[in-house]
Amino acid sequence: MNMKKVFLSRLCLVLAVSLTLVGCKRSGGGSNTSRATGWDINSKDGGFQYNTKFKEQETAPGLVFVEGGTFTMGRVQDDVMHDWNNTPTQQHVQSFYMDETEVTNKMYLEYLDWIKRTYPPEEENFRAIYNGVLPDTLVWRNRLGYNEVMTENYLRHPGYGEYPVVGVSWIQAVEFANWRTDRVNELQLQENGYLKQGSELEATADANFSTDTYINSPTQTYGGNEDVLRGGKLKAQTNAAGEEINVYASRETGLISPKYRLPTEAEWEYAALGLSEVRSYNVYRGRKKYPWDGQYTRSGKRKIRGDQLANFKQGKGDYGGIAGWSDDGADITAQVKSYDPNDFGLYDMAGNVAEWVADVYRPIVDDEFNDFNYYRGNVYTKNVITEEGTVKVVTTDEIVFDTLPNGDVIARDLPGEIATQPVDEKETYLRTNFDRSDNRNFRDGDVQSSRYYTDFDEEEGEASTDEFTRKMYNSPKHNIEVDSAGNFIREYDKSDRRTSLINDEVRVYKGGSWKDREYWLDPAQRRYYPQNMATDYIGFRCAMSRVGSKSKGNRKTKN
Repeated sequence: MNMKKVFLSRLCLVLAVSLTLVGCKRSGGGSNTSRATGWDINSKDGGFQYNTKFKEQETAPGLVFVEGGTFTMGRVQDDVMHDWNNTPTQQHVQSFYMDETEVTNKMYLEYLDWIKRTYPPEEENFRAIYNGVLPDTLVWRNRLGYNEVMTENYLRHPGYGEYPVVGVSWIQAVEFANWRTDRVNELQLQENGYLKQGSELEATADANFSTDTYINSPTQTYGGNEDVLRGGKLKAQTNAAGEEINVYASRETGLISPKYRLPTEAEWEYAALGLSEVRSYNVYRGRKKYPWDGQYTRSGKRKIRGDQLANFKQGKGDYGGIAGWSDDGADITAQVKSYDPNDFGLYDMAGNVAEWVADVYRPIVDDEFNDFNYYRGNVYTKNVITEEGTVKVVTTDEIVFDTLPNGDVIARDLPGEIATQPVDEKETYLRTNFDRSDNRNFRDGDVQSSRYYTDFDEEEGEASTDEFTRKMYNSPKHNIEVDSAGNFIREYDKSDRRTSLINDEVRVYKGGSWKDREYWLDPAQRRYYPQNMATDYIGFRCAMSRVGSKSKGNRKTKN
């Protein structure tokens, strides 16, 4: 009798615990239970699917983590140009990732190889695509200097493989970053079973991988080649109705990386200063002159005392110092990682080559309007939607080429990419945060914000009450067209009414180069150059936004 009572009491206890667990499960007691509704998440029977195992963003190839924070932007200690375009402003930058070195010749040659294999320049329709991404090797030429060895060898000779690529315009740098995004995501999807292994070898002009296309219309990626899209090791799941689910990766999986891009000016300057290990009040308020500690370009460490800490022009006719003494190790560019990194682990943030950043140039950083993730250059677009309601993917028969002011021809969109168009009133109506597609001259060049503007007739170069363009910066307007025979027709703007070289097509570049004097090594210094032109001293590196927590390791406040 006693044994029976013990058995019944234990049975009641088990049932009570089971009911309690079920109640917990239905009331949000686990990570796979909704705290909003109590229903199961990720049930095998179907329903709402969500990645509850995601921890934090992985560091993508070539990048290092830069934890965001507040700093004084634009604080220079030498204003030798007296152009007053460095008014100090306090800014906050979100955490992001940045290339530990400049993009090298070897990295860019990998890009050229992919373009050449996918869009063979032997075909007339693709020739301009390949030519449009080639660096300008003629930037090394000088009328009174012998630099042909660099013209012929710098880009392709393996002796310069780990040297920063130059001769790349801002437009080309942006296209490289887009290509890099696609290649990294393609590999990630292969490794996780969403794409067939070796799919990159099957890429053609009409059938290749685009991240945006995969996200918005995965079945149109690789030209809809099911063998590639469904040829991975991943076995498609089915719901209770027998329908396949989770066939394609989405942003919710956490597998698709944010885009590689050019860093903003604020990000680049913040990263170059390397404030992570320095917490003194003076540094925080903007009194750090170089990416390294101290006020000098030479090392004060006993072992290497007197050695230069960057590659720059030391004086007139002095690009490296005396051989064997006081030498910075390079007369032109230097191999990446030739000097110690800053506290963020970034190399050559001063010297070697100056670097493109994303921003359109203006003399003033408008901190009154925004002091968080500052960036001038937003042009908002949207995907083109077909009559069938699907996104428009560009084909080889629909490539549109643009002729730049310097005569270069580039493809507006590559085959396999989604065609885009400016946002219109459907997206801007009654919005308070933006009201137009092109915001490059927002609060600087429009009637609402400009104290000084002139109404110029574009044809006559004089004030007009008819067709005019309001301009705060009245820069030259050169025109170039291509006739039916393929010849360039150039029309130079010879007007004597032009007052500036600043317009919406000039971009900021930062940092000193092998060709610059010491004062340009200050990360706060800023200059500008046309986005379609290149030089022998401007290179670039990529950045990537961080999603999720501000710091690595999901740091939380401790009680």
